[in-house]
Amino acid sequence: MTELLFILGLLFLIAGAEILVRGASRLAVAAGISPLIIGLTVVAYGTSSPELAVSVMSAVSGQADIALGNVIGSNIFNVLFILGVSALIVPLIVSQQLVRLDVPLMIAVSVLLLLIGLDGNISRPDGLLLLAGLVAYTFFLFYHNNRENKKAQTNCTKPANKKNITLKAWATDIFFIVSGLGLLILGSQWLIDGATVFASRLGISELIIGLTIVAAGTSLPEVATSVIASIRGERDIAVGNVVGSNIFNILAVLGLSGLLSPNGINVAPAVLGFDLPIMIAVAVACLPVFFTGHLIARWEGLLFLGYYAAYILYLFLYSSAHSALPLFSSVMLLYVIPLTVLTLVLVVIRTVRNRSRNNRPASGGKVS
Repeated sequence: MTELLFILGLLFLIAGAEILVRGASRLAVAAGISPLIIGLTVVAYGTSSPELAVSVMSAVSGQADIALGNVIGSNIFNVLFILGVSALIVPLIVSQQLVRLDVPLMIAVSVLLLLIGLDGNISRPDGLLLLAGLVAYTFFLFYHNNRENKKAQTNCTKPANKKNITLKAWATDIFFIVSGLGLLILGSQWLIDGATVFASRLGISELIIGLTIVAAGTSLPEVATSVIASIRGERDIAVGNVVGSNIFNILAVLGLSGLLSPNGINVAPAVLGFDLPIMIAVAVACLPVFFTGHLIARWEGLLFLGYYAAYILYLFLYSSAHSALPLFSSVMLLYVIPLTVLTLVLVVIRTVRNRSRNNRPASGGKVS
């Protein structure tokens, strides 16, 4: 029965997120919002609803390790697995706004989470701070979208599509949103119950379950959305969905969970020493990858997938105290990670040199 409820919980989460995103996306398009903003907000927030539902229910029921592990694991999964798979299907073009604003903000909120967790607890004031950050970020995105639309109208260029929809269409989309939320809440409860039983049966900590099974399960809507968006050529939605989801997970999911949890969210020393730094490192890795030609190439997608496999392998070696753990850690720290950093640095240097060479005036040309 536990296995059945766990599977049904995942199915309800996926179906609920799909219905929710479909209704919300149609309303957003009708309002004339750009695809990137839709990806960063409506799609990202909608597909992150499973993380929100699971983490809040976990925090309220006293299982805060699952809430924290779910967010950290989901953020790592979103970048390494989802962008990796999407880039393997088709190289992803990255907009300048993501490189200049949204990715640096994703890094900043990741560092903020580490700082507020240094005392070992995400308290209610911390939760309020995170939620305030989400409100400010969302307001800025829509303000920026309106400003760009006004610029487009001033320059006589075609603004974002805006459609008039009937009252019946509005009612249908709102029904989708409400139904999707209901499925998410029910599915999240079944998922938590099943994950807790699995943890006790296998002797694996709730934190590891949250970092792996629950994190991957609640991120399946992001997987489907980004993969389908990349196949259809909606690359702004594919990449914006991941970046927006990661920002939402920290600011909204942990913010609301910390606010509603009776004793706050406990941040274990192991999380501060390993999982949070890994999440920050993954966010930082996006900058050079996104910067080089504003493109996530297939080889970079494969690199992301390889690192996600290594991360999962480390977690299970660590949780089982396997004898191969020291060797695996040494190989990653002394060889794989340094080689990756060196490769990215060389790629960035080459990109900067090529851009500066292309921006130079031709020989004998007149510089104004």
